[in-house]
Amino acid sequence: MARQPRAIRTRNAVLTAAAEVFARRGYEAANIAEILTQAQVTKGALYFHFASKEELARGVLEHAVTGTVDHPVKVQALVDTGLLLSRRLPNEPILRGAARLAADQGAGAFFGGPWPMWTDLTARQLAEAKEAGEIYESVDPMGTAEVLVGAFTGMQLMALASGTEQELVRLTSKLYELILPGITMPAVLQRVDTSPARSDALLEQARAQNAAEPAPEEAAESA
Repeated sequence: MARQPRAIRTRNAVLTAAAEVFARRGYEAANIAEILTQAQVTKGALYFHFASKEELARGVLEHAVTGTVDHPVKVQALVDTGLLLSRRLPNEPILRGAARLAADQGAGAFFGGPWPMWTDLTARQLAEAKEAGEIYESVDPMGTAEVLVGAFTGMQLMALASGTEQELVRLTSKLYELILPGITMPAVLQRVDTSPARSDALLEQARAQNAAEPAPEEAAESA
């Protein structure tokens, strides 16, 4: 059991290093040698967890999908998930790397589109909102999810160019402000908060939740 926590730490170190390299160089220009140097692990340790650069990129994209924010109003949960992502992305290597991969044509050839895991997650949230009667029956969850994730991918590039941490939050808030009236029932829309300021409370809530949960290696040691 003592080896499992070390393996988890090594895998996380490799993923973080890969994300940082992907964020700097994109998928095509990134190379295993630079990832090894960044992670400070051996080639054998890296290939034990990931057989190729493609697997590393997929691992970064999957690791970046941390789940959804719970809320009794399904549309609010959708908004909160996006606002929290936009607030966290500038400061978290895994998310920055995933965002760069999402906009990278080289990676898109492997994964079939920008950030497919987030697209699927967003489509599930929209399907839940549709089932709850919060959005119009005519709304296509997958098609709408593709539009939202595609727009977010472009916005994170715009925000990166601006150099300000809050710009992505502002743009994400504006995206929901523009899109939601066309898909959401009016009575539900009145209850949904898309303001940038909401991201502050969401970030604090996420930090408190993470602090209360044991780290993966601690959970493995106690298992």
